[in-house]
Formats: sequence, C-alpha cells, structure tokens
Amino acid sequence: MVIYQNISLKPYNTFGIDVNAAQFVRVNTIEEVQVLCTTFNLAERKKLIFGGGSNLLLTQDFDGMAIKIELNGINKIKEDDNFVWIKAMSGEVWHHLVMYAVDNNYYGLENLSLIPGCVGAAPMQNIGAYGVEIKDTFEELTAVEIETGKLVTFKNEECKFGYRESIFKNEAKDKYIIVSVTFKLSKKGNLNTQYGAISDTLKQKGIAEPSIRDVSDAVIAIRSSKLPDPKVLGNSGSFFKNPEIHANQYDALKLKYPTIPGYPLNTDLVKVPAGWLIEQCGFKGKRIGNTGAHKDQALVLVNYGEATGNEIFALAKQIQATVFETFGIKITPEVNII
Repeated sequence: MVIYQNISLKPYNTFGIDVNAAQFVRVNTIEEVQVLCTTFNLAERKKLIFGGGSNLLLTQDFDGMAIKIELNGINKIKEDDNFVWIKAMSGEVWHHLVMYAVDNNYYGLENLSLIPGCVGAAPMQNIGAYGVEIKDTFEELTAVEIETGKLVTFKNEECKFGYRESIFKNEAKDKYIIVSVTFKLSKKGNLNTQYGAISDTLKQKGIAEPSIRDVSDAVIAIRSSKLPDPKVLGNSGSFFKNPEIHANQYDALKLKYPTIPGYPLNTDLVKVPAGWLIEQCGFKGKRIGNTGAHKDQALVLVNYGEATGNEIFALAKQIQATVFETFGIKITPEVNII
C-alpha cells in the first residue's frame, strides 16, 4: 500500500473533472483498510472514499486523503433449494456482479444491469432501476469501523434503506468503509417486467416469455439508448433524484400540465420523474459552455470535455431553480458533491 502525494483525480471520476488530491491511496484487501484506519489515524483525517467514481462531482482540489477501494471477488457462500447467497467485495464492478448472477440464473439483480459504479456504493445509495432496489435482495454487508479498525456487520433493517438513502449517507456517514456485500438471490424465476420500458422493449423483440437474460438485455438496451458512455462523454448517470410530492400538489399540477407523469407511492405521495420536469423547462440537449443536459436524457448532466466541477454545479443549481419556479417542486442531487 503506497500513499501518493498531489495526484490528479481526473482518471478516477466519471465526470472527468481534473482536480488534485493532496494524498491518494489504493486499498486491495480488508487488512489494508484496517491498517489505513488504525496506523494512519484515518478517523481524524479529511477523507474521500470511493470506488468507480461514478457518483462524484468534484468542484475543487481535495486537501485530504482520497482512498480508492479495489477489493475484488465474487463468491457463493451458501444455498438451499430456493435461494443462493452471493458475497461480492466492495471494489467489484457492479455490472460484473449482475452478469455473474444472470449467467448463473440467479434472480433479483437483472433489472439493475449496466448501472455504473462498484458494489460498495450500491447499499450506500440503495441503488435502483426499473422497479427494483438493492434493499429487495440485500442480506448484509461487512464494513470496517474507521475509528477502531474493527469489522462490523449490518443487516438489511440496520441499513435504514430509503429512496436513494441509507444509514451510510446519514448518521453513519464517514464512520465506516464497506468491504463486502452479501445478496440473497432466488434460484427460481421471478422476473419483474412490469416497468413500462422493459415491457415495451420485450414486445418489440417479440419475446412473450422472457428469460433472465432477456430482461437484462432489455435493460441494457434501454440504458444504452438513453445514457452516454462516460468513457466518451463525462457524466455520472442520473444527476437528480425523482422528487416525491404530495398527492394534492400532483393533482393540481395535473390540471395545469395534463401530460405530467406520476407514480403513486401511497395515498399521500406521488413520485414524479425529474427528467420530465427538466425537459419541460427546456434543458434537454441544451449546452451551456462546456456542460449541458444530455440530448437523449435530460436527467444526465454531461461534461463536453473541459468543464470544471463548478460549471456543472452551476448548471445543476440553475436547473433546480427553474424547475422550482415552473412547477413548485424541489429536486435534489443524487450525486455526492465535493
């Protein structure tokens, strides 16, 4: 384990923002994480812990220690007639885990195909797509407590999962480093194809009885058609969360904007697609300087090559203000802004 000084983080964030970290270190084993916590007194240091860098917007040089998690490995730890338990190390590429499950006909993660990032970030964000969230298959995770270097286990209910939320973004923020995540997947077919885009894609392909591979391929096709490859065009995927508004507010907006989509969560709340709101405000495909909202998906803010983090942040704030002024709805970033 080598600690480097004054390293550019441009290769390590999918926005491609060129800022420097005062210190930079890669960790490849749980033992290295523990040594970093105890020997280097990590609890008292300013730190940035990341894997794939796909959920970061860096707006300035980082004067602390940037820690890239590179723990790899996927293992089946137990199974019975109905389920299999898969443990993935936190630095494993998320899509690799999904493909491992699909290849082995383990059901539960296929709707989450092609989501960027690493396994360790998945429970932090409670990532989700097309009617599925991590919490649906999450069994437990193991983390290193930064203050002590001890291993701690968090069960599903202890993670306090919410919409793109968990305990690790709130009261446990900066207190733990996730090193592995265990999922409980089904060995029997239980596909979720009710989400409109998946259903439509399967119909277009003439697939009436889809396999797990068919659903995964459909999700990959949908995401590929809407979301730019960060290797080609810097981005962090969906920049904003889909807002949840009161049903009365949604009904009032429906009278003024008859085409506004909404998905009831319960009798009181309705989820509204942030991408639709942003598009209606005229930002889809609009370029401002070196940044803009993508031409195929307004929810994705992009770096056309030389944008700074502050330029992207300024655009995000402009979008937030315009959406609120137009619809009276507050949209909040999904990405971690540093």
